[in-house]
Amino acid sequence: MIETTTNACSVALFAGDDLIDERTEQIGRGHAERLIPMIAELMDGGRAARILVGCGPGSFTGIRVGVAAARALGLGWGAGVSGYSTMALYAATGFADAPDATELVVALVGGHGELFVQHFAAAPFLPMGEVASLVPQAATQFCSANYVIGSAAESFVAVAGHGSCIPCEIAARDVRFLPPTFKQLQPSPIYVRGADAKPLHD
Repeated sequence: MIETTTNACSVALFAGDDLIDERTEQIGRGHAERLIPMIAELMDGGRAARILVGCGPGSFTGIRVGVAAARALGLGWGAGVSGYSTMALYAATGFADAPDATELVVALVGGHGELFVQHFAAAPFLPMGEVASLVPQAATQFCSANYVIGSAAESFVAVAGHGSCIPCEIAARDVRFLPPTFKQLQPSPIYVRGADAKPLHD
């Protein structure tokens, strides 16, 4: 499992549902330099029959690094490759950390002062709408819940004037909290927002 969509560079090796080995480092930048060495440090060099990778939204660079590495390793190892949403992983981790929560909002730092936000229900585990990129005031009106998790959780609660932050970050090991149907995305980046750089035209 590969998770590089946040400030962390995180990998984990499972045998079925059992966590065998893991590595997680809060690096901010440098996913490209650390990811492959971290995988190599895992038991048996991290080799697996199936690779699961975080597809975003999140860090543009981190997403690209993780997806590219997963595809390359899948080709080299003859392994199946699939993806999951970063928003869903945050939500599943949040519900595991706050079992009394029936709903929560995932709020992540986006670009240009915007937040990535998405509302989730616990039982059954489902997104209550699509992920959106919005300025904080609009984000708090777009979705609300008593619990908020993610890198922008404190900002979201401050603007909303209510709610409790779930103080946890995601790591590759947390994919065990995701229902199987949320681990079947195509291994392609989920950016939500378009690229900041625009191509030049003649």
